[in-house]
Formats: sequence, structure tokens, C-alpha cells
Amino acid sequence: MESKVLVEVAPTADALAHIACELIAAAATASIGRRQFFRIALAGGSTPRTIYRLLAEDPYMDFRRWQIFWSDERCVPPTSAESNYRMAKEELLDRLTEPPELVFRMAGEGDPDAAALAYERAIRELVPPNPSAGTGDIPRFDLILLGMGVDGHTASLFPGTPALHERTRLVVANPAPTGQMRLTFTYPLINAARRVLILVSGAEKAATLRAVLKGPHDPMRYPVQGVQLVRGNLTWLVDRAAYREIEPGSPE
Repeated sequence: MESKVLVEVAPTADALAHIACELIAAAATASIGRRQFFRIALAGGSTPRTIYRLLAEDPYMDFRRWQIFWSDERCVPPTSAESNYRMAKEELLDRLTEPPELVFRMAGEGDPDAAALAYERAIRELVPPNPSAGTGDIPRFDLILLGMGVDGHTASLFPGTPALHERTRLVVANPAPTGQMRLTFTYPLINAARRVLILVSGAEKAATLRAVLKGPHDPMRYPVQGVQLVRGNLTWLVDRAAYREIEPGSPE
């Protein structure tokens, strides 16, 4: 399988959430059929919230075969309203009748550097690599969910930050523009995945999305441009409002 990039435009944010659920369900079914488990890294932010709630309502989803990780986290306790884990717990995990096979959160309440190293080590133990895909000994997730901020960041890879230069570590501590430390996947881990789904909604992101998809390659300015899979499927799932500067006739 060669690397493929697809841009899919949903008419509304609600439609985007339903399409995302269909894509996630298909990836889960394929992964469980081939490898017994579905290893997914969840995203934070506002866009995934509805998606997680819809996933929890799917009566055909076999969550017992899911192994759930996170692609980034704020350095806060898991009970904090800012916690990506807490959001996924409330919208998805707490609504399930049967628990997933594994739920492994980032320890945002701990020392950031130590927590990042511990998470990286755990991923290396729990997520198998697939050297035949050209990704070496890097663990290969079945699906990584990501978003895109107005500034072009993804996960907690922010413009001009040290993590953008990381080529060996898989999980690092990285500062947000506010100065708050975050834990985040790095490009080597993201780009080794079988599938990545980038979710973008809202008119406020339209100019950035046009720059990212149609402008020059500058991941130091727009870190989401650094998501380039070694061998896998990258899908941009965007709503019409976010796509309106690429396709001017798109309604808000």
C-alpha cells in the first residue's frame, strides 16, 4: 500500500461527525479482522466531542477489541476540565456497556518529560511495529485522530516549537503558545501510522486550511503540514465552512 491523501468535504459539522464515525468503524473492523485489535490514538479539541458520543451509540462496535491511546494531552490532572482524557472519558468511555481491551492515558499530572518518556516506552511495548511498511521499529497505530488549530498546529505540535525538529523520540513534552506544557506524539510516530484522520471544522479555520493545502510547504509555520505518512492513508475530513476559501462557493 502506497501513501494516499484524500480530502473529503462534509456539508456541515454534524455531517462531518457522522462521516468520521463511519471511517473509524471501517478502520476498526479491518484492523480487528487482520490483527485482532484496533489500536487508535484519540484527539482532543471541540470537533471530536460529537464523534465520540456517536461512537458510543454504535451498537455494532466491538470496543472489547479496542486499545485506546491519546495523541496529545495538556499537563493537567485527568479530572481537569482541560484534560483530553476527561473529555473522551465522559463522551465515550463512560457510555460504553463493555470496556475496551485497553485504555492508556497520558499522565498529564506528572513531570512532563518523565511522563512523555514513560508513554513512549509503553507504546513501544504495546503497539507492534511493521518494518515491511518501511517504518522500521516505530510502533504502527491503526488510526491516529488529529485536528488542526487556527494557527496550523496539530496534536500539540505548535509553530516554531522544539518538537517539530524531533526525529528520534516518539512522545515529547512541548510548550503551547500560552507557556503551558503539553505531551504530544511527534512526526516519526504519527507518520508511521496506517491511517491518519485530520478533522477540521469551522469558518475560522478556512484561511489556514487554504494555506496548508494550497500554499508552500512550511511545517515550521503550519505544523500540520508535517503529517506525511510513510506508507498509509491520510484523510482530511473538513466541513464546508472550513473549505470555503478553497472552494469559494461553499456555504458557511
